[in-house]
Amino acid sequence: MEVISFNFTDIIGYIASAVVLISFIMKEIKTLRIINCIGCTLFVAYGVLLDFSLPIIITNVAIVGINIYYLLKANKTV
Repeated sequence: MEVISFNFTDIIGYIASAVVLISFIMKEIKTLRIINCIGCTLFVAYGVLLDFSLPIIITNVAIVGINIYYLLKANKTV
């Protein structure tokens, strides 16, 4: 019987995936964007831990930037 083992990098990746997935069940767009930023930040850490996987890092930094832009824009209109 094999025992499934996870290393620290795998755990960060799974947590990031779960947080991003959870963000999409939020009803409020502001909450969705905040939780999604947390998940994407974890994905950036995951990309760094994978010896700087640029596709993962660049994509998630861009998503965080977009989320922050719209969060700031929403705060200005209220």
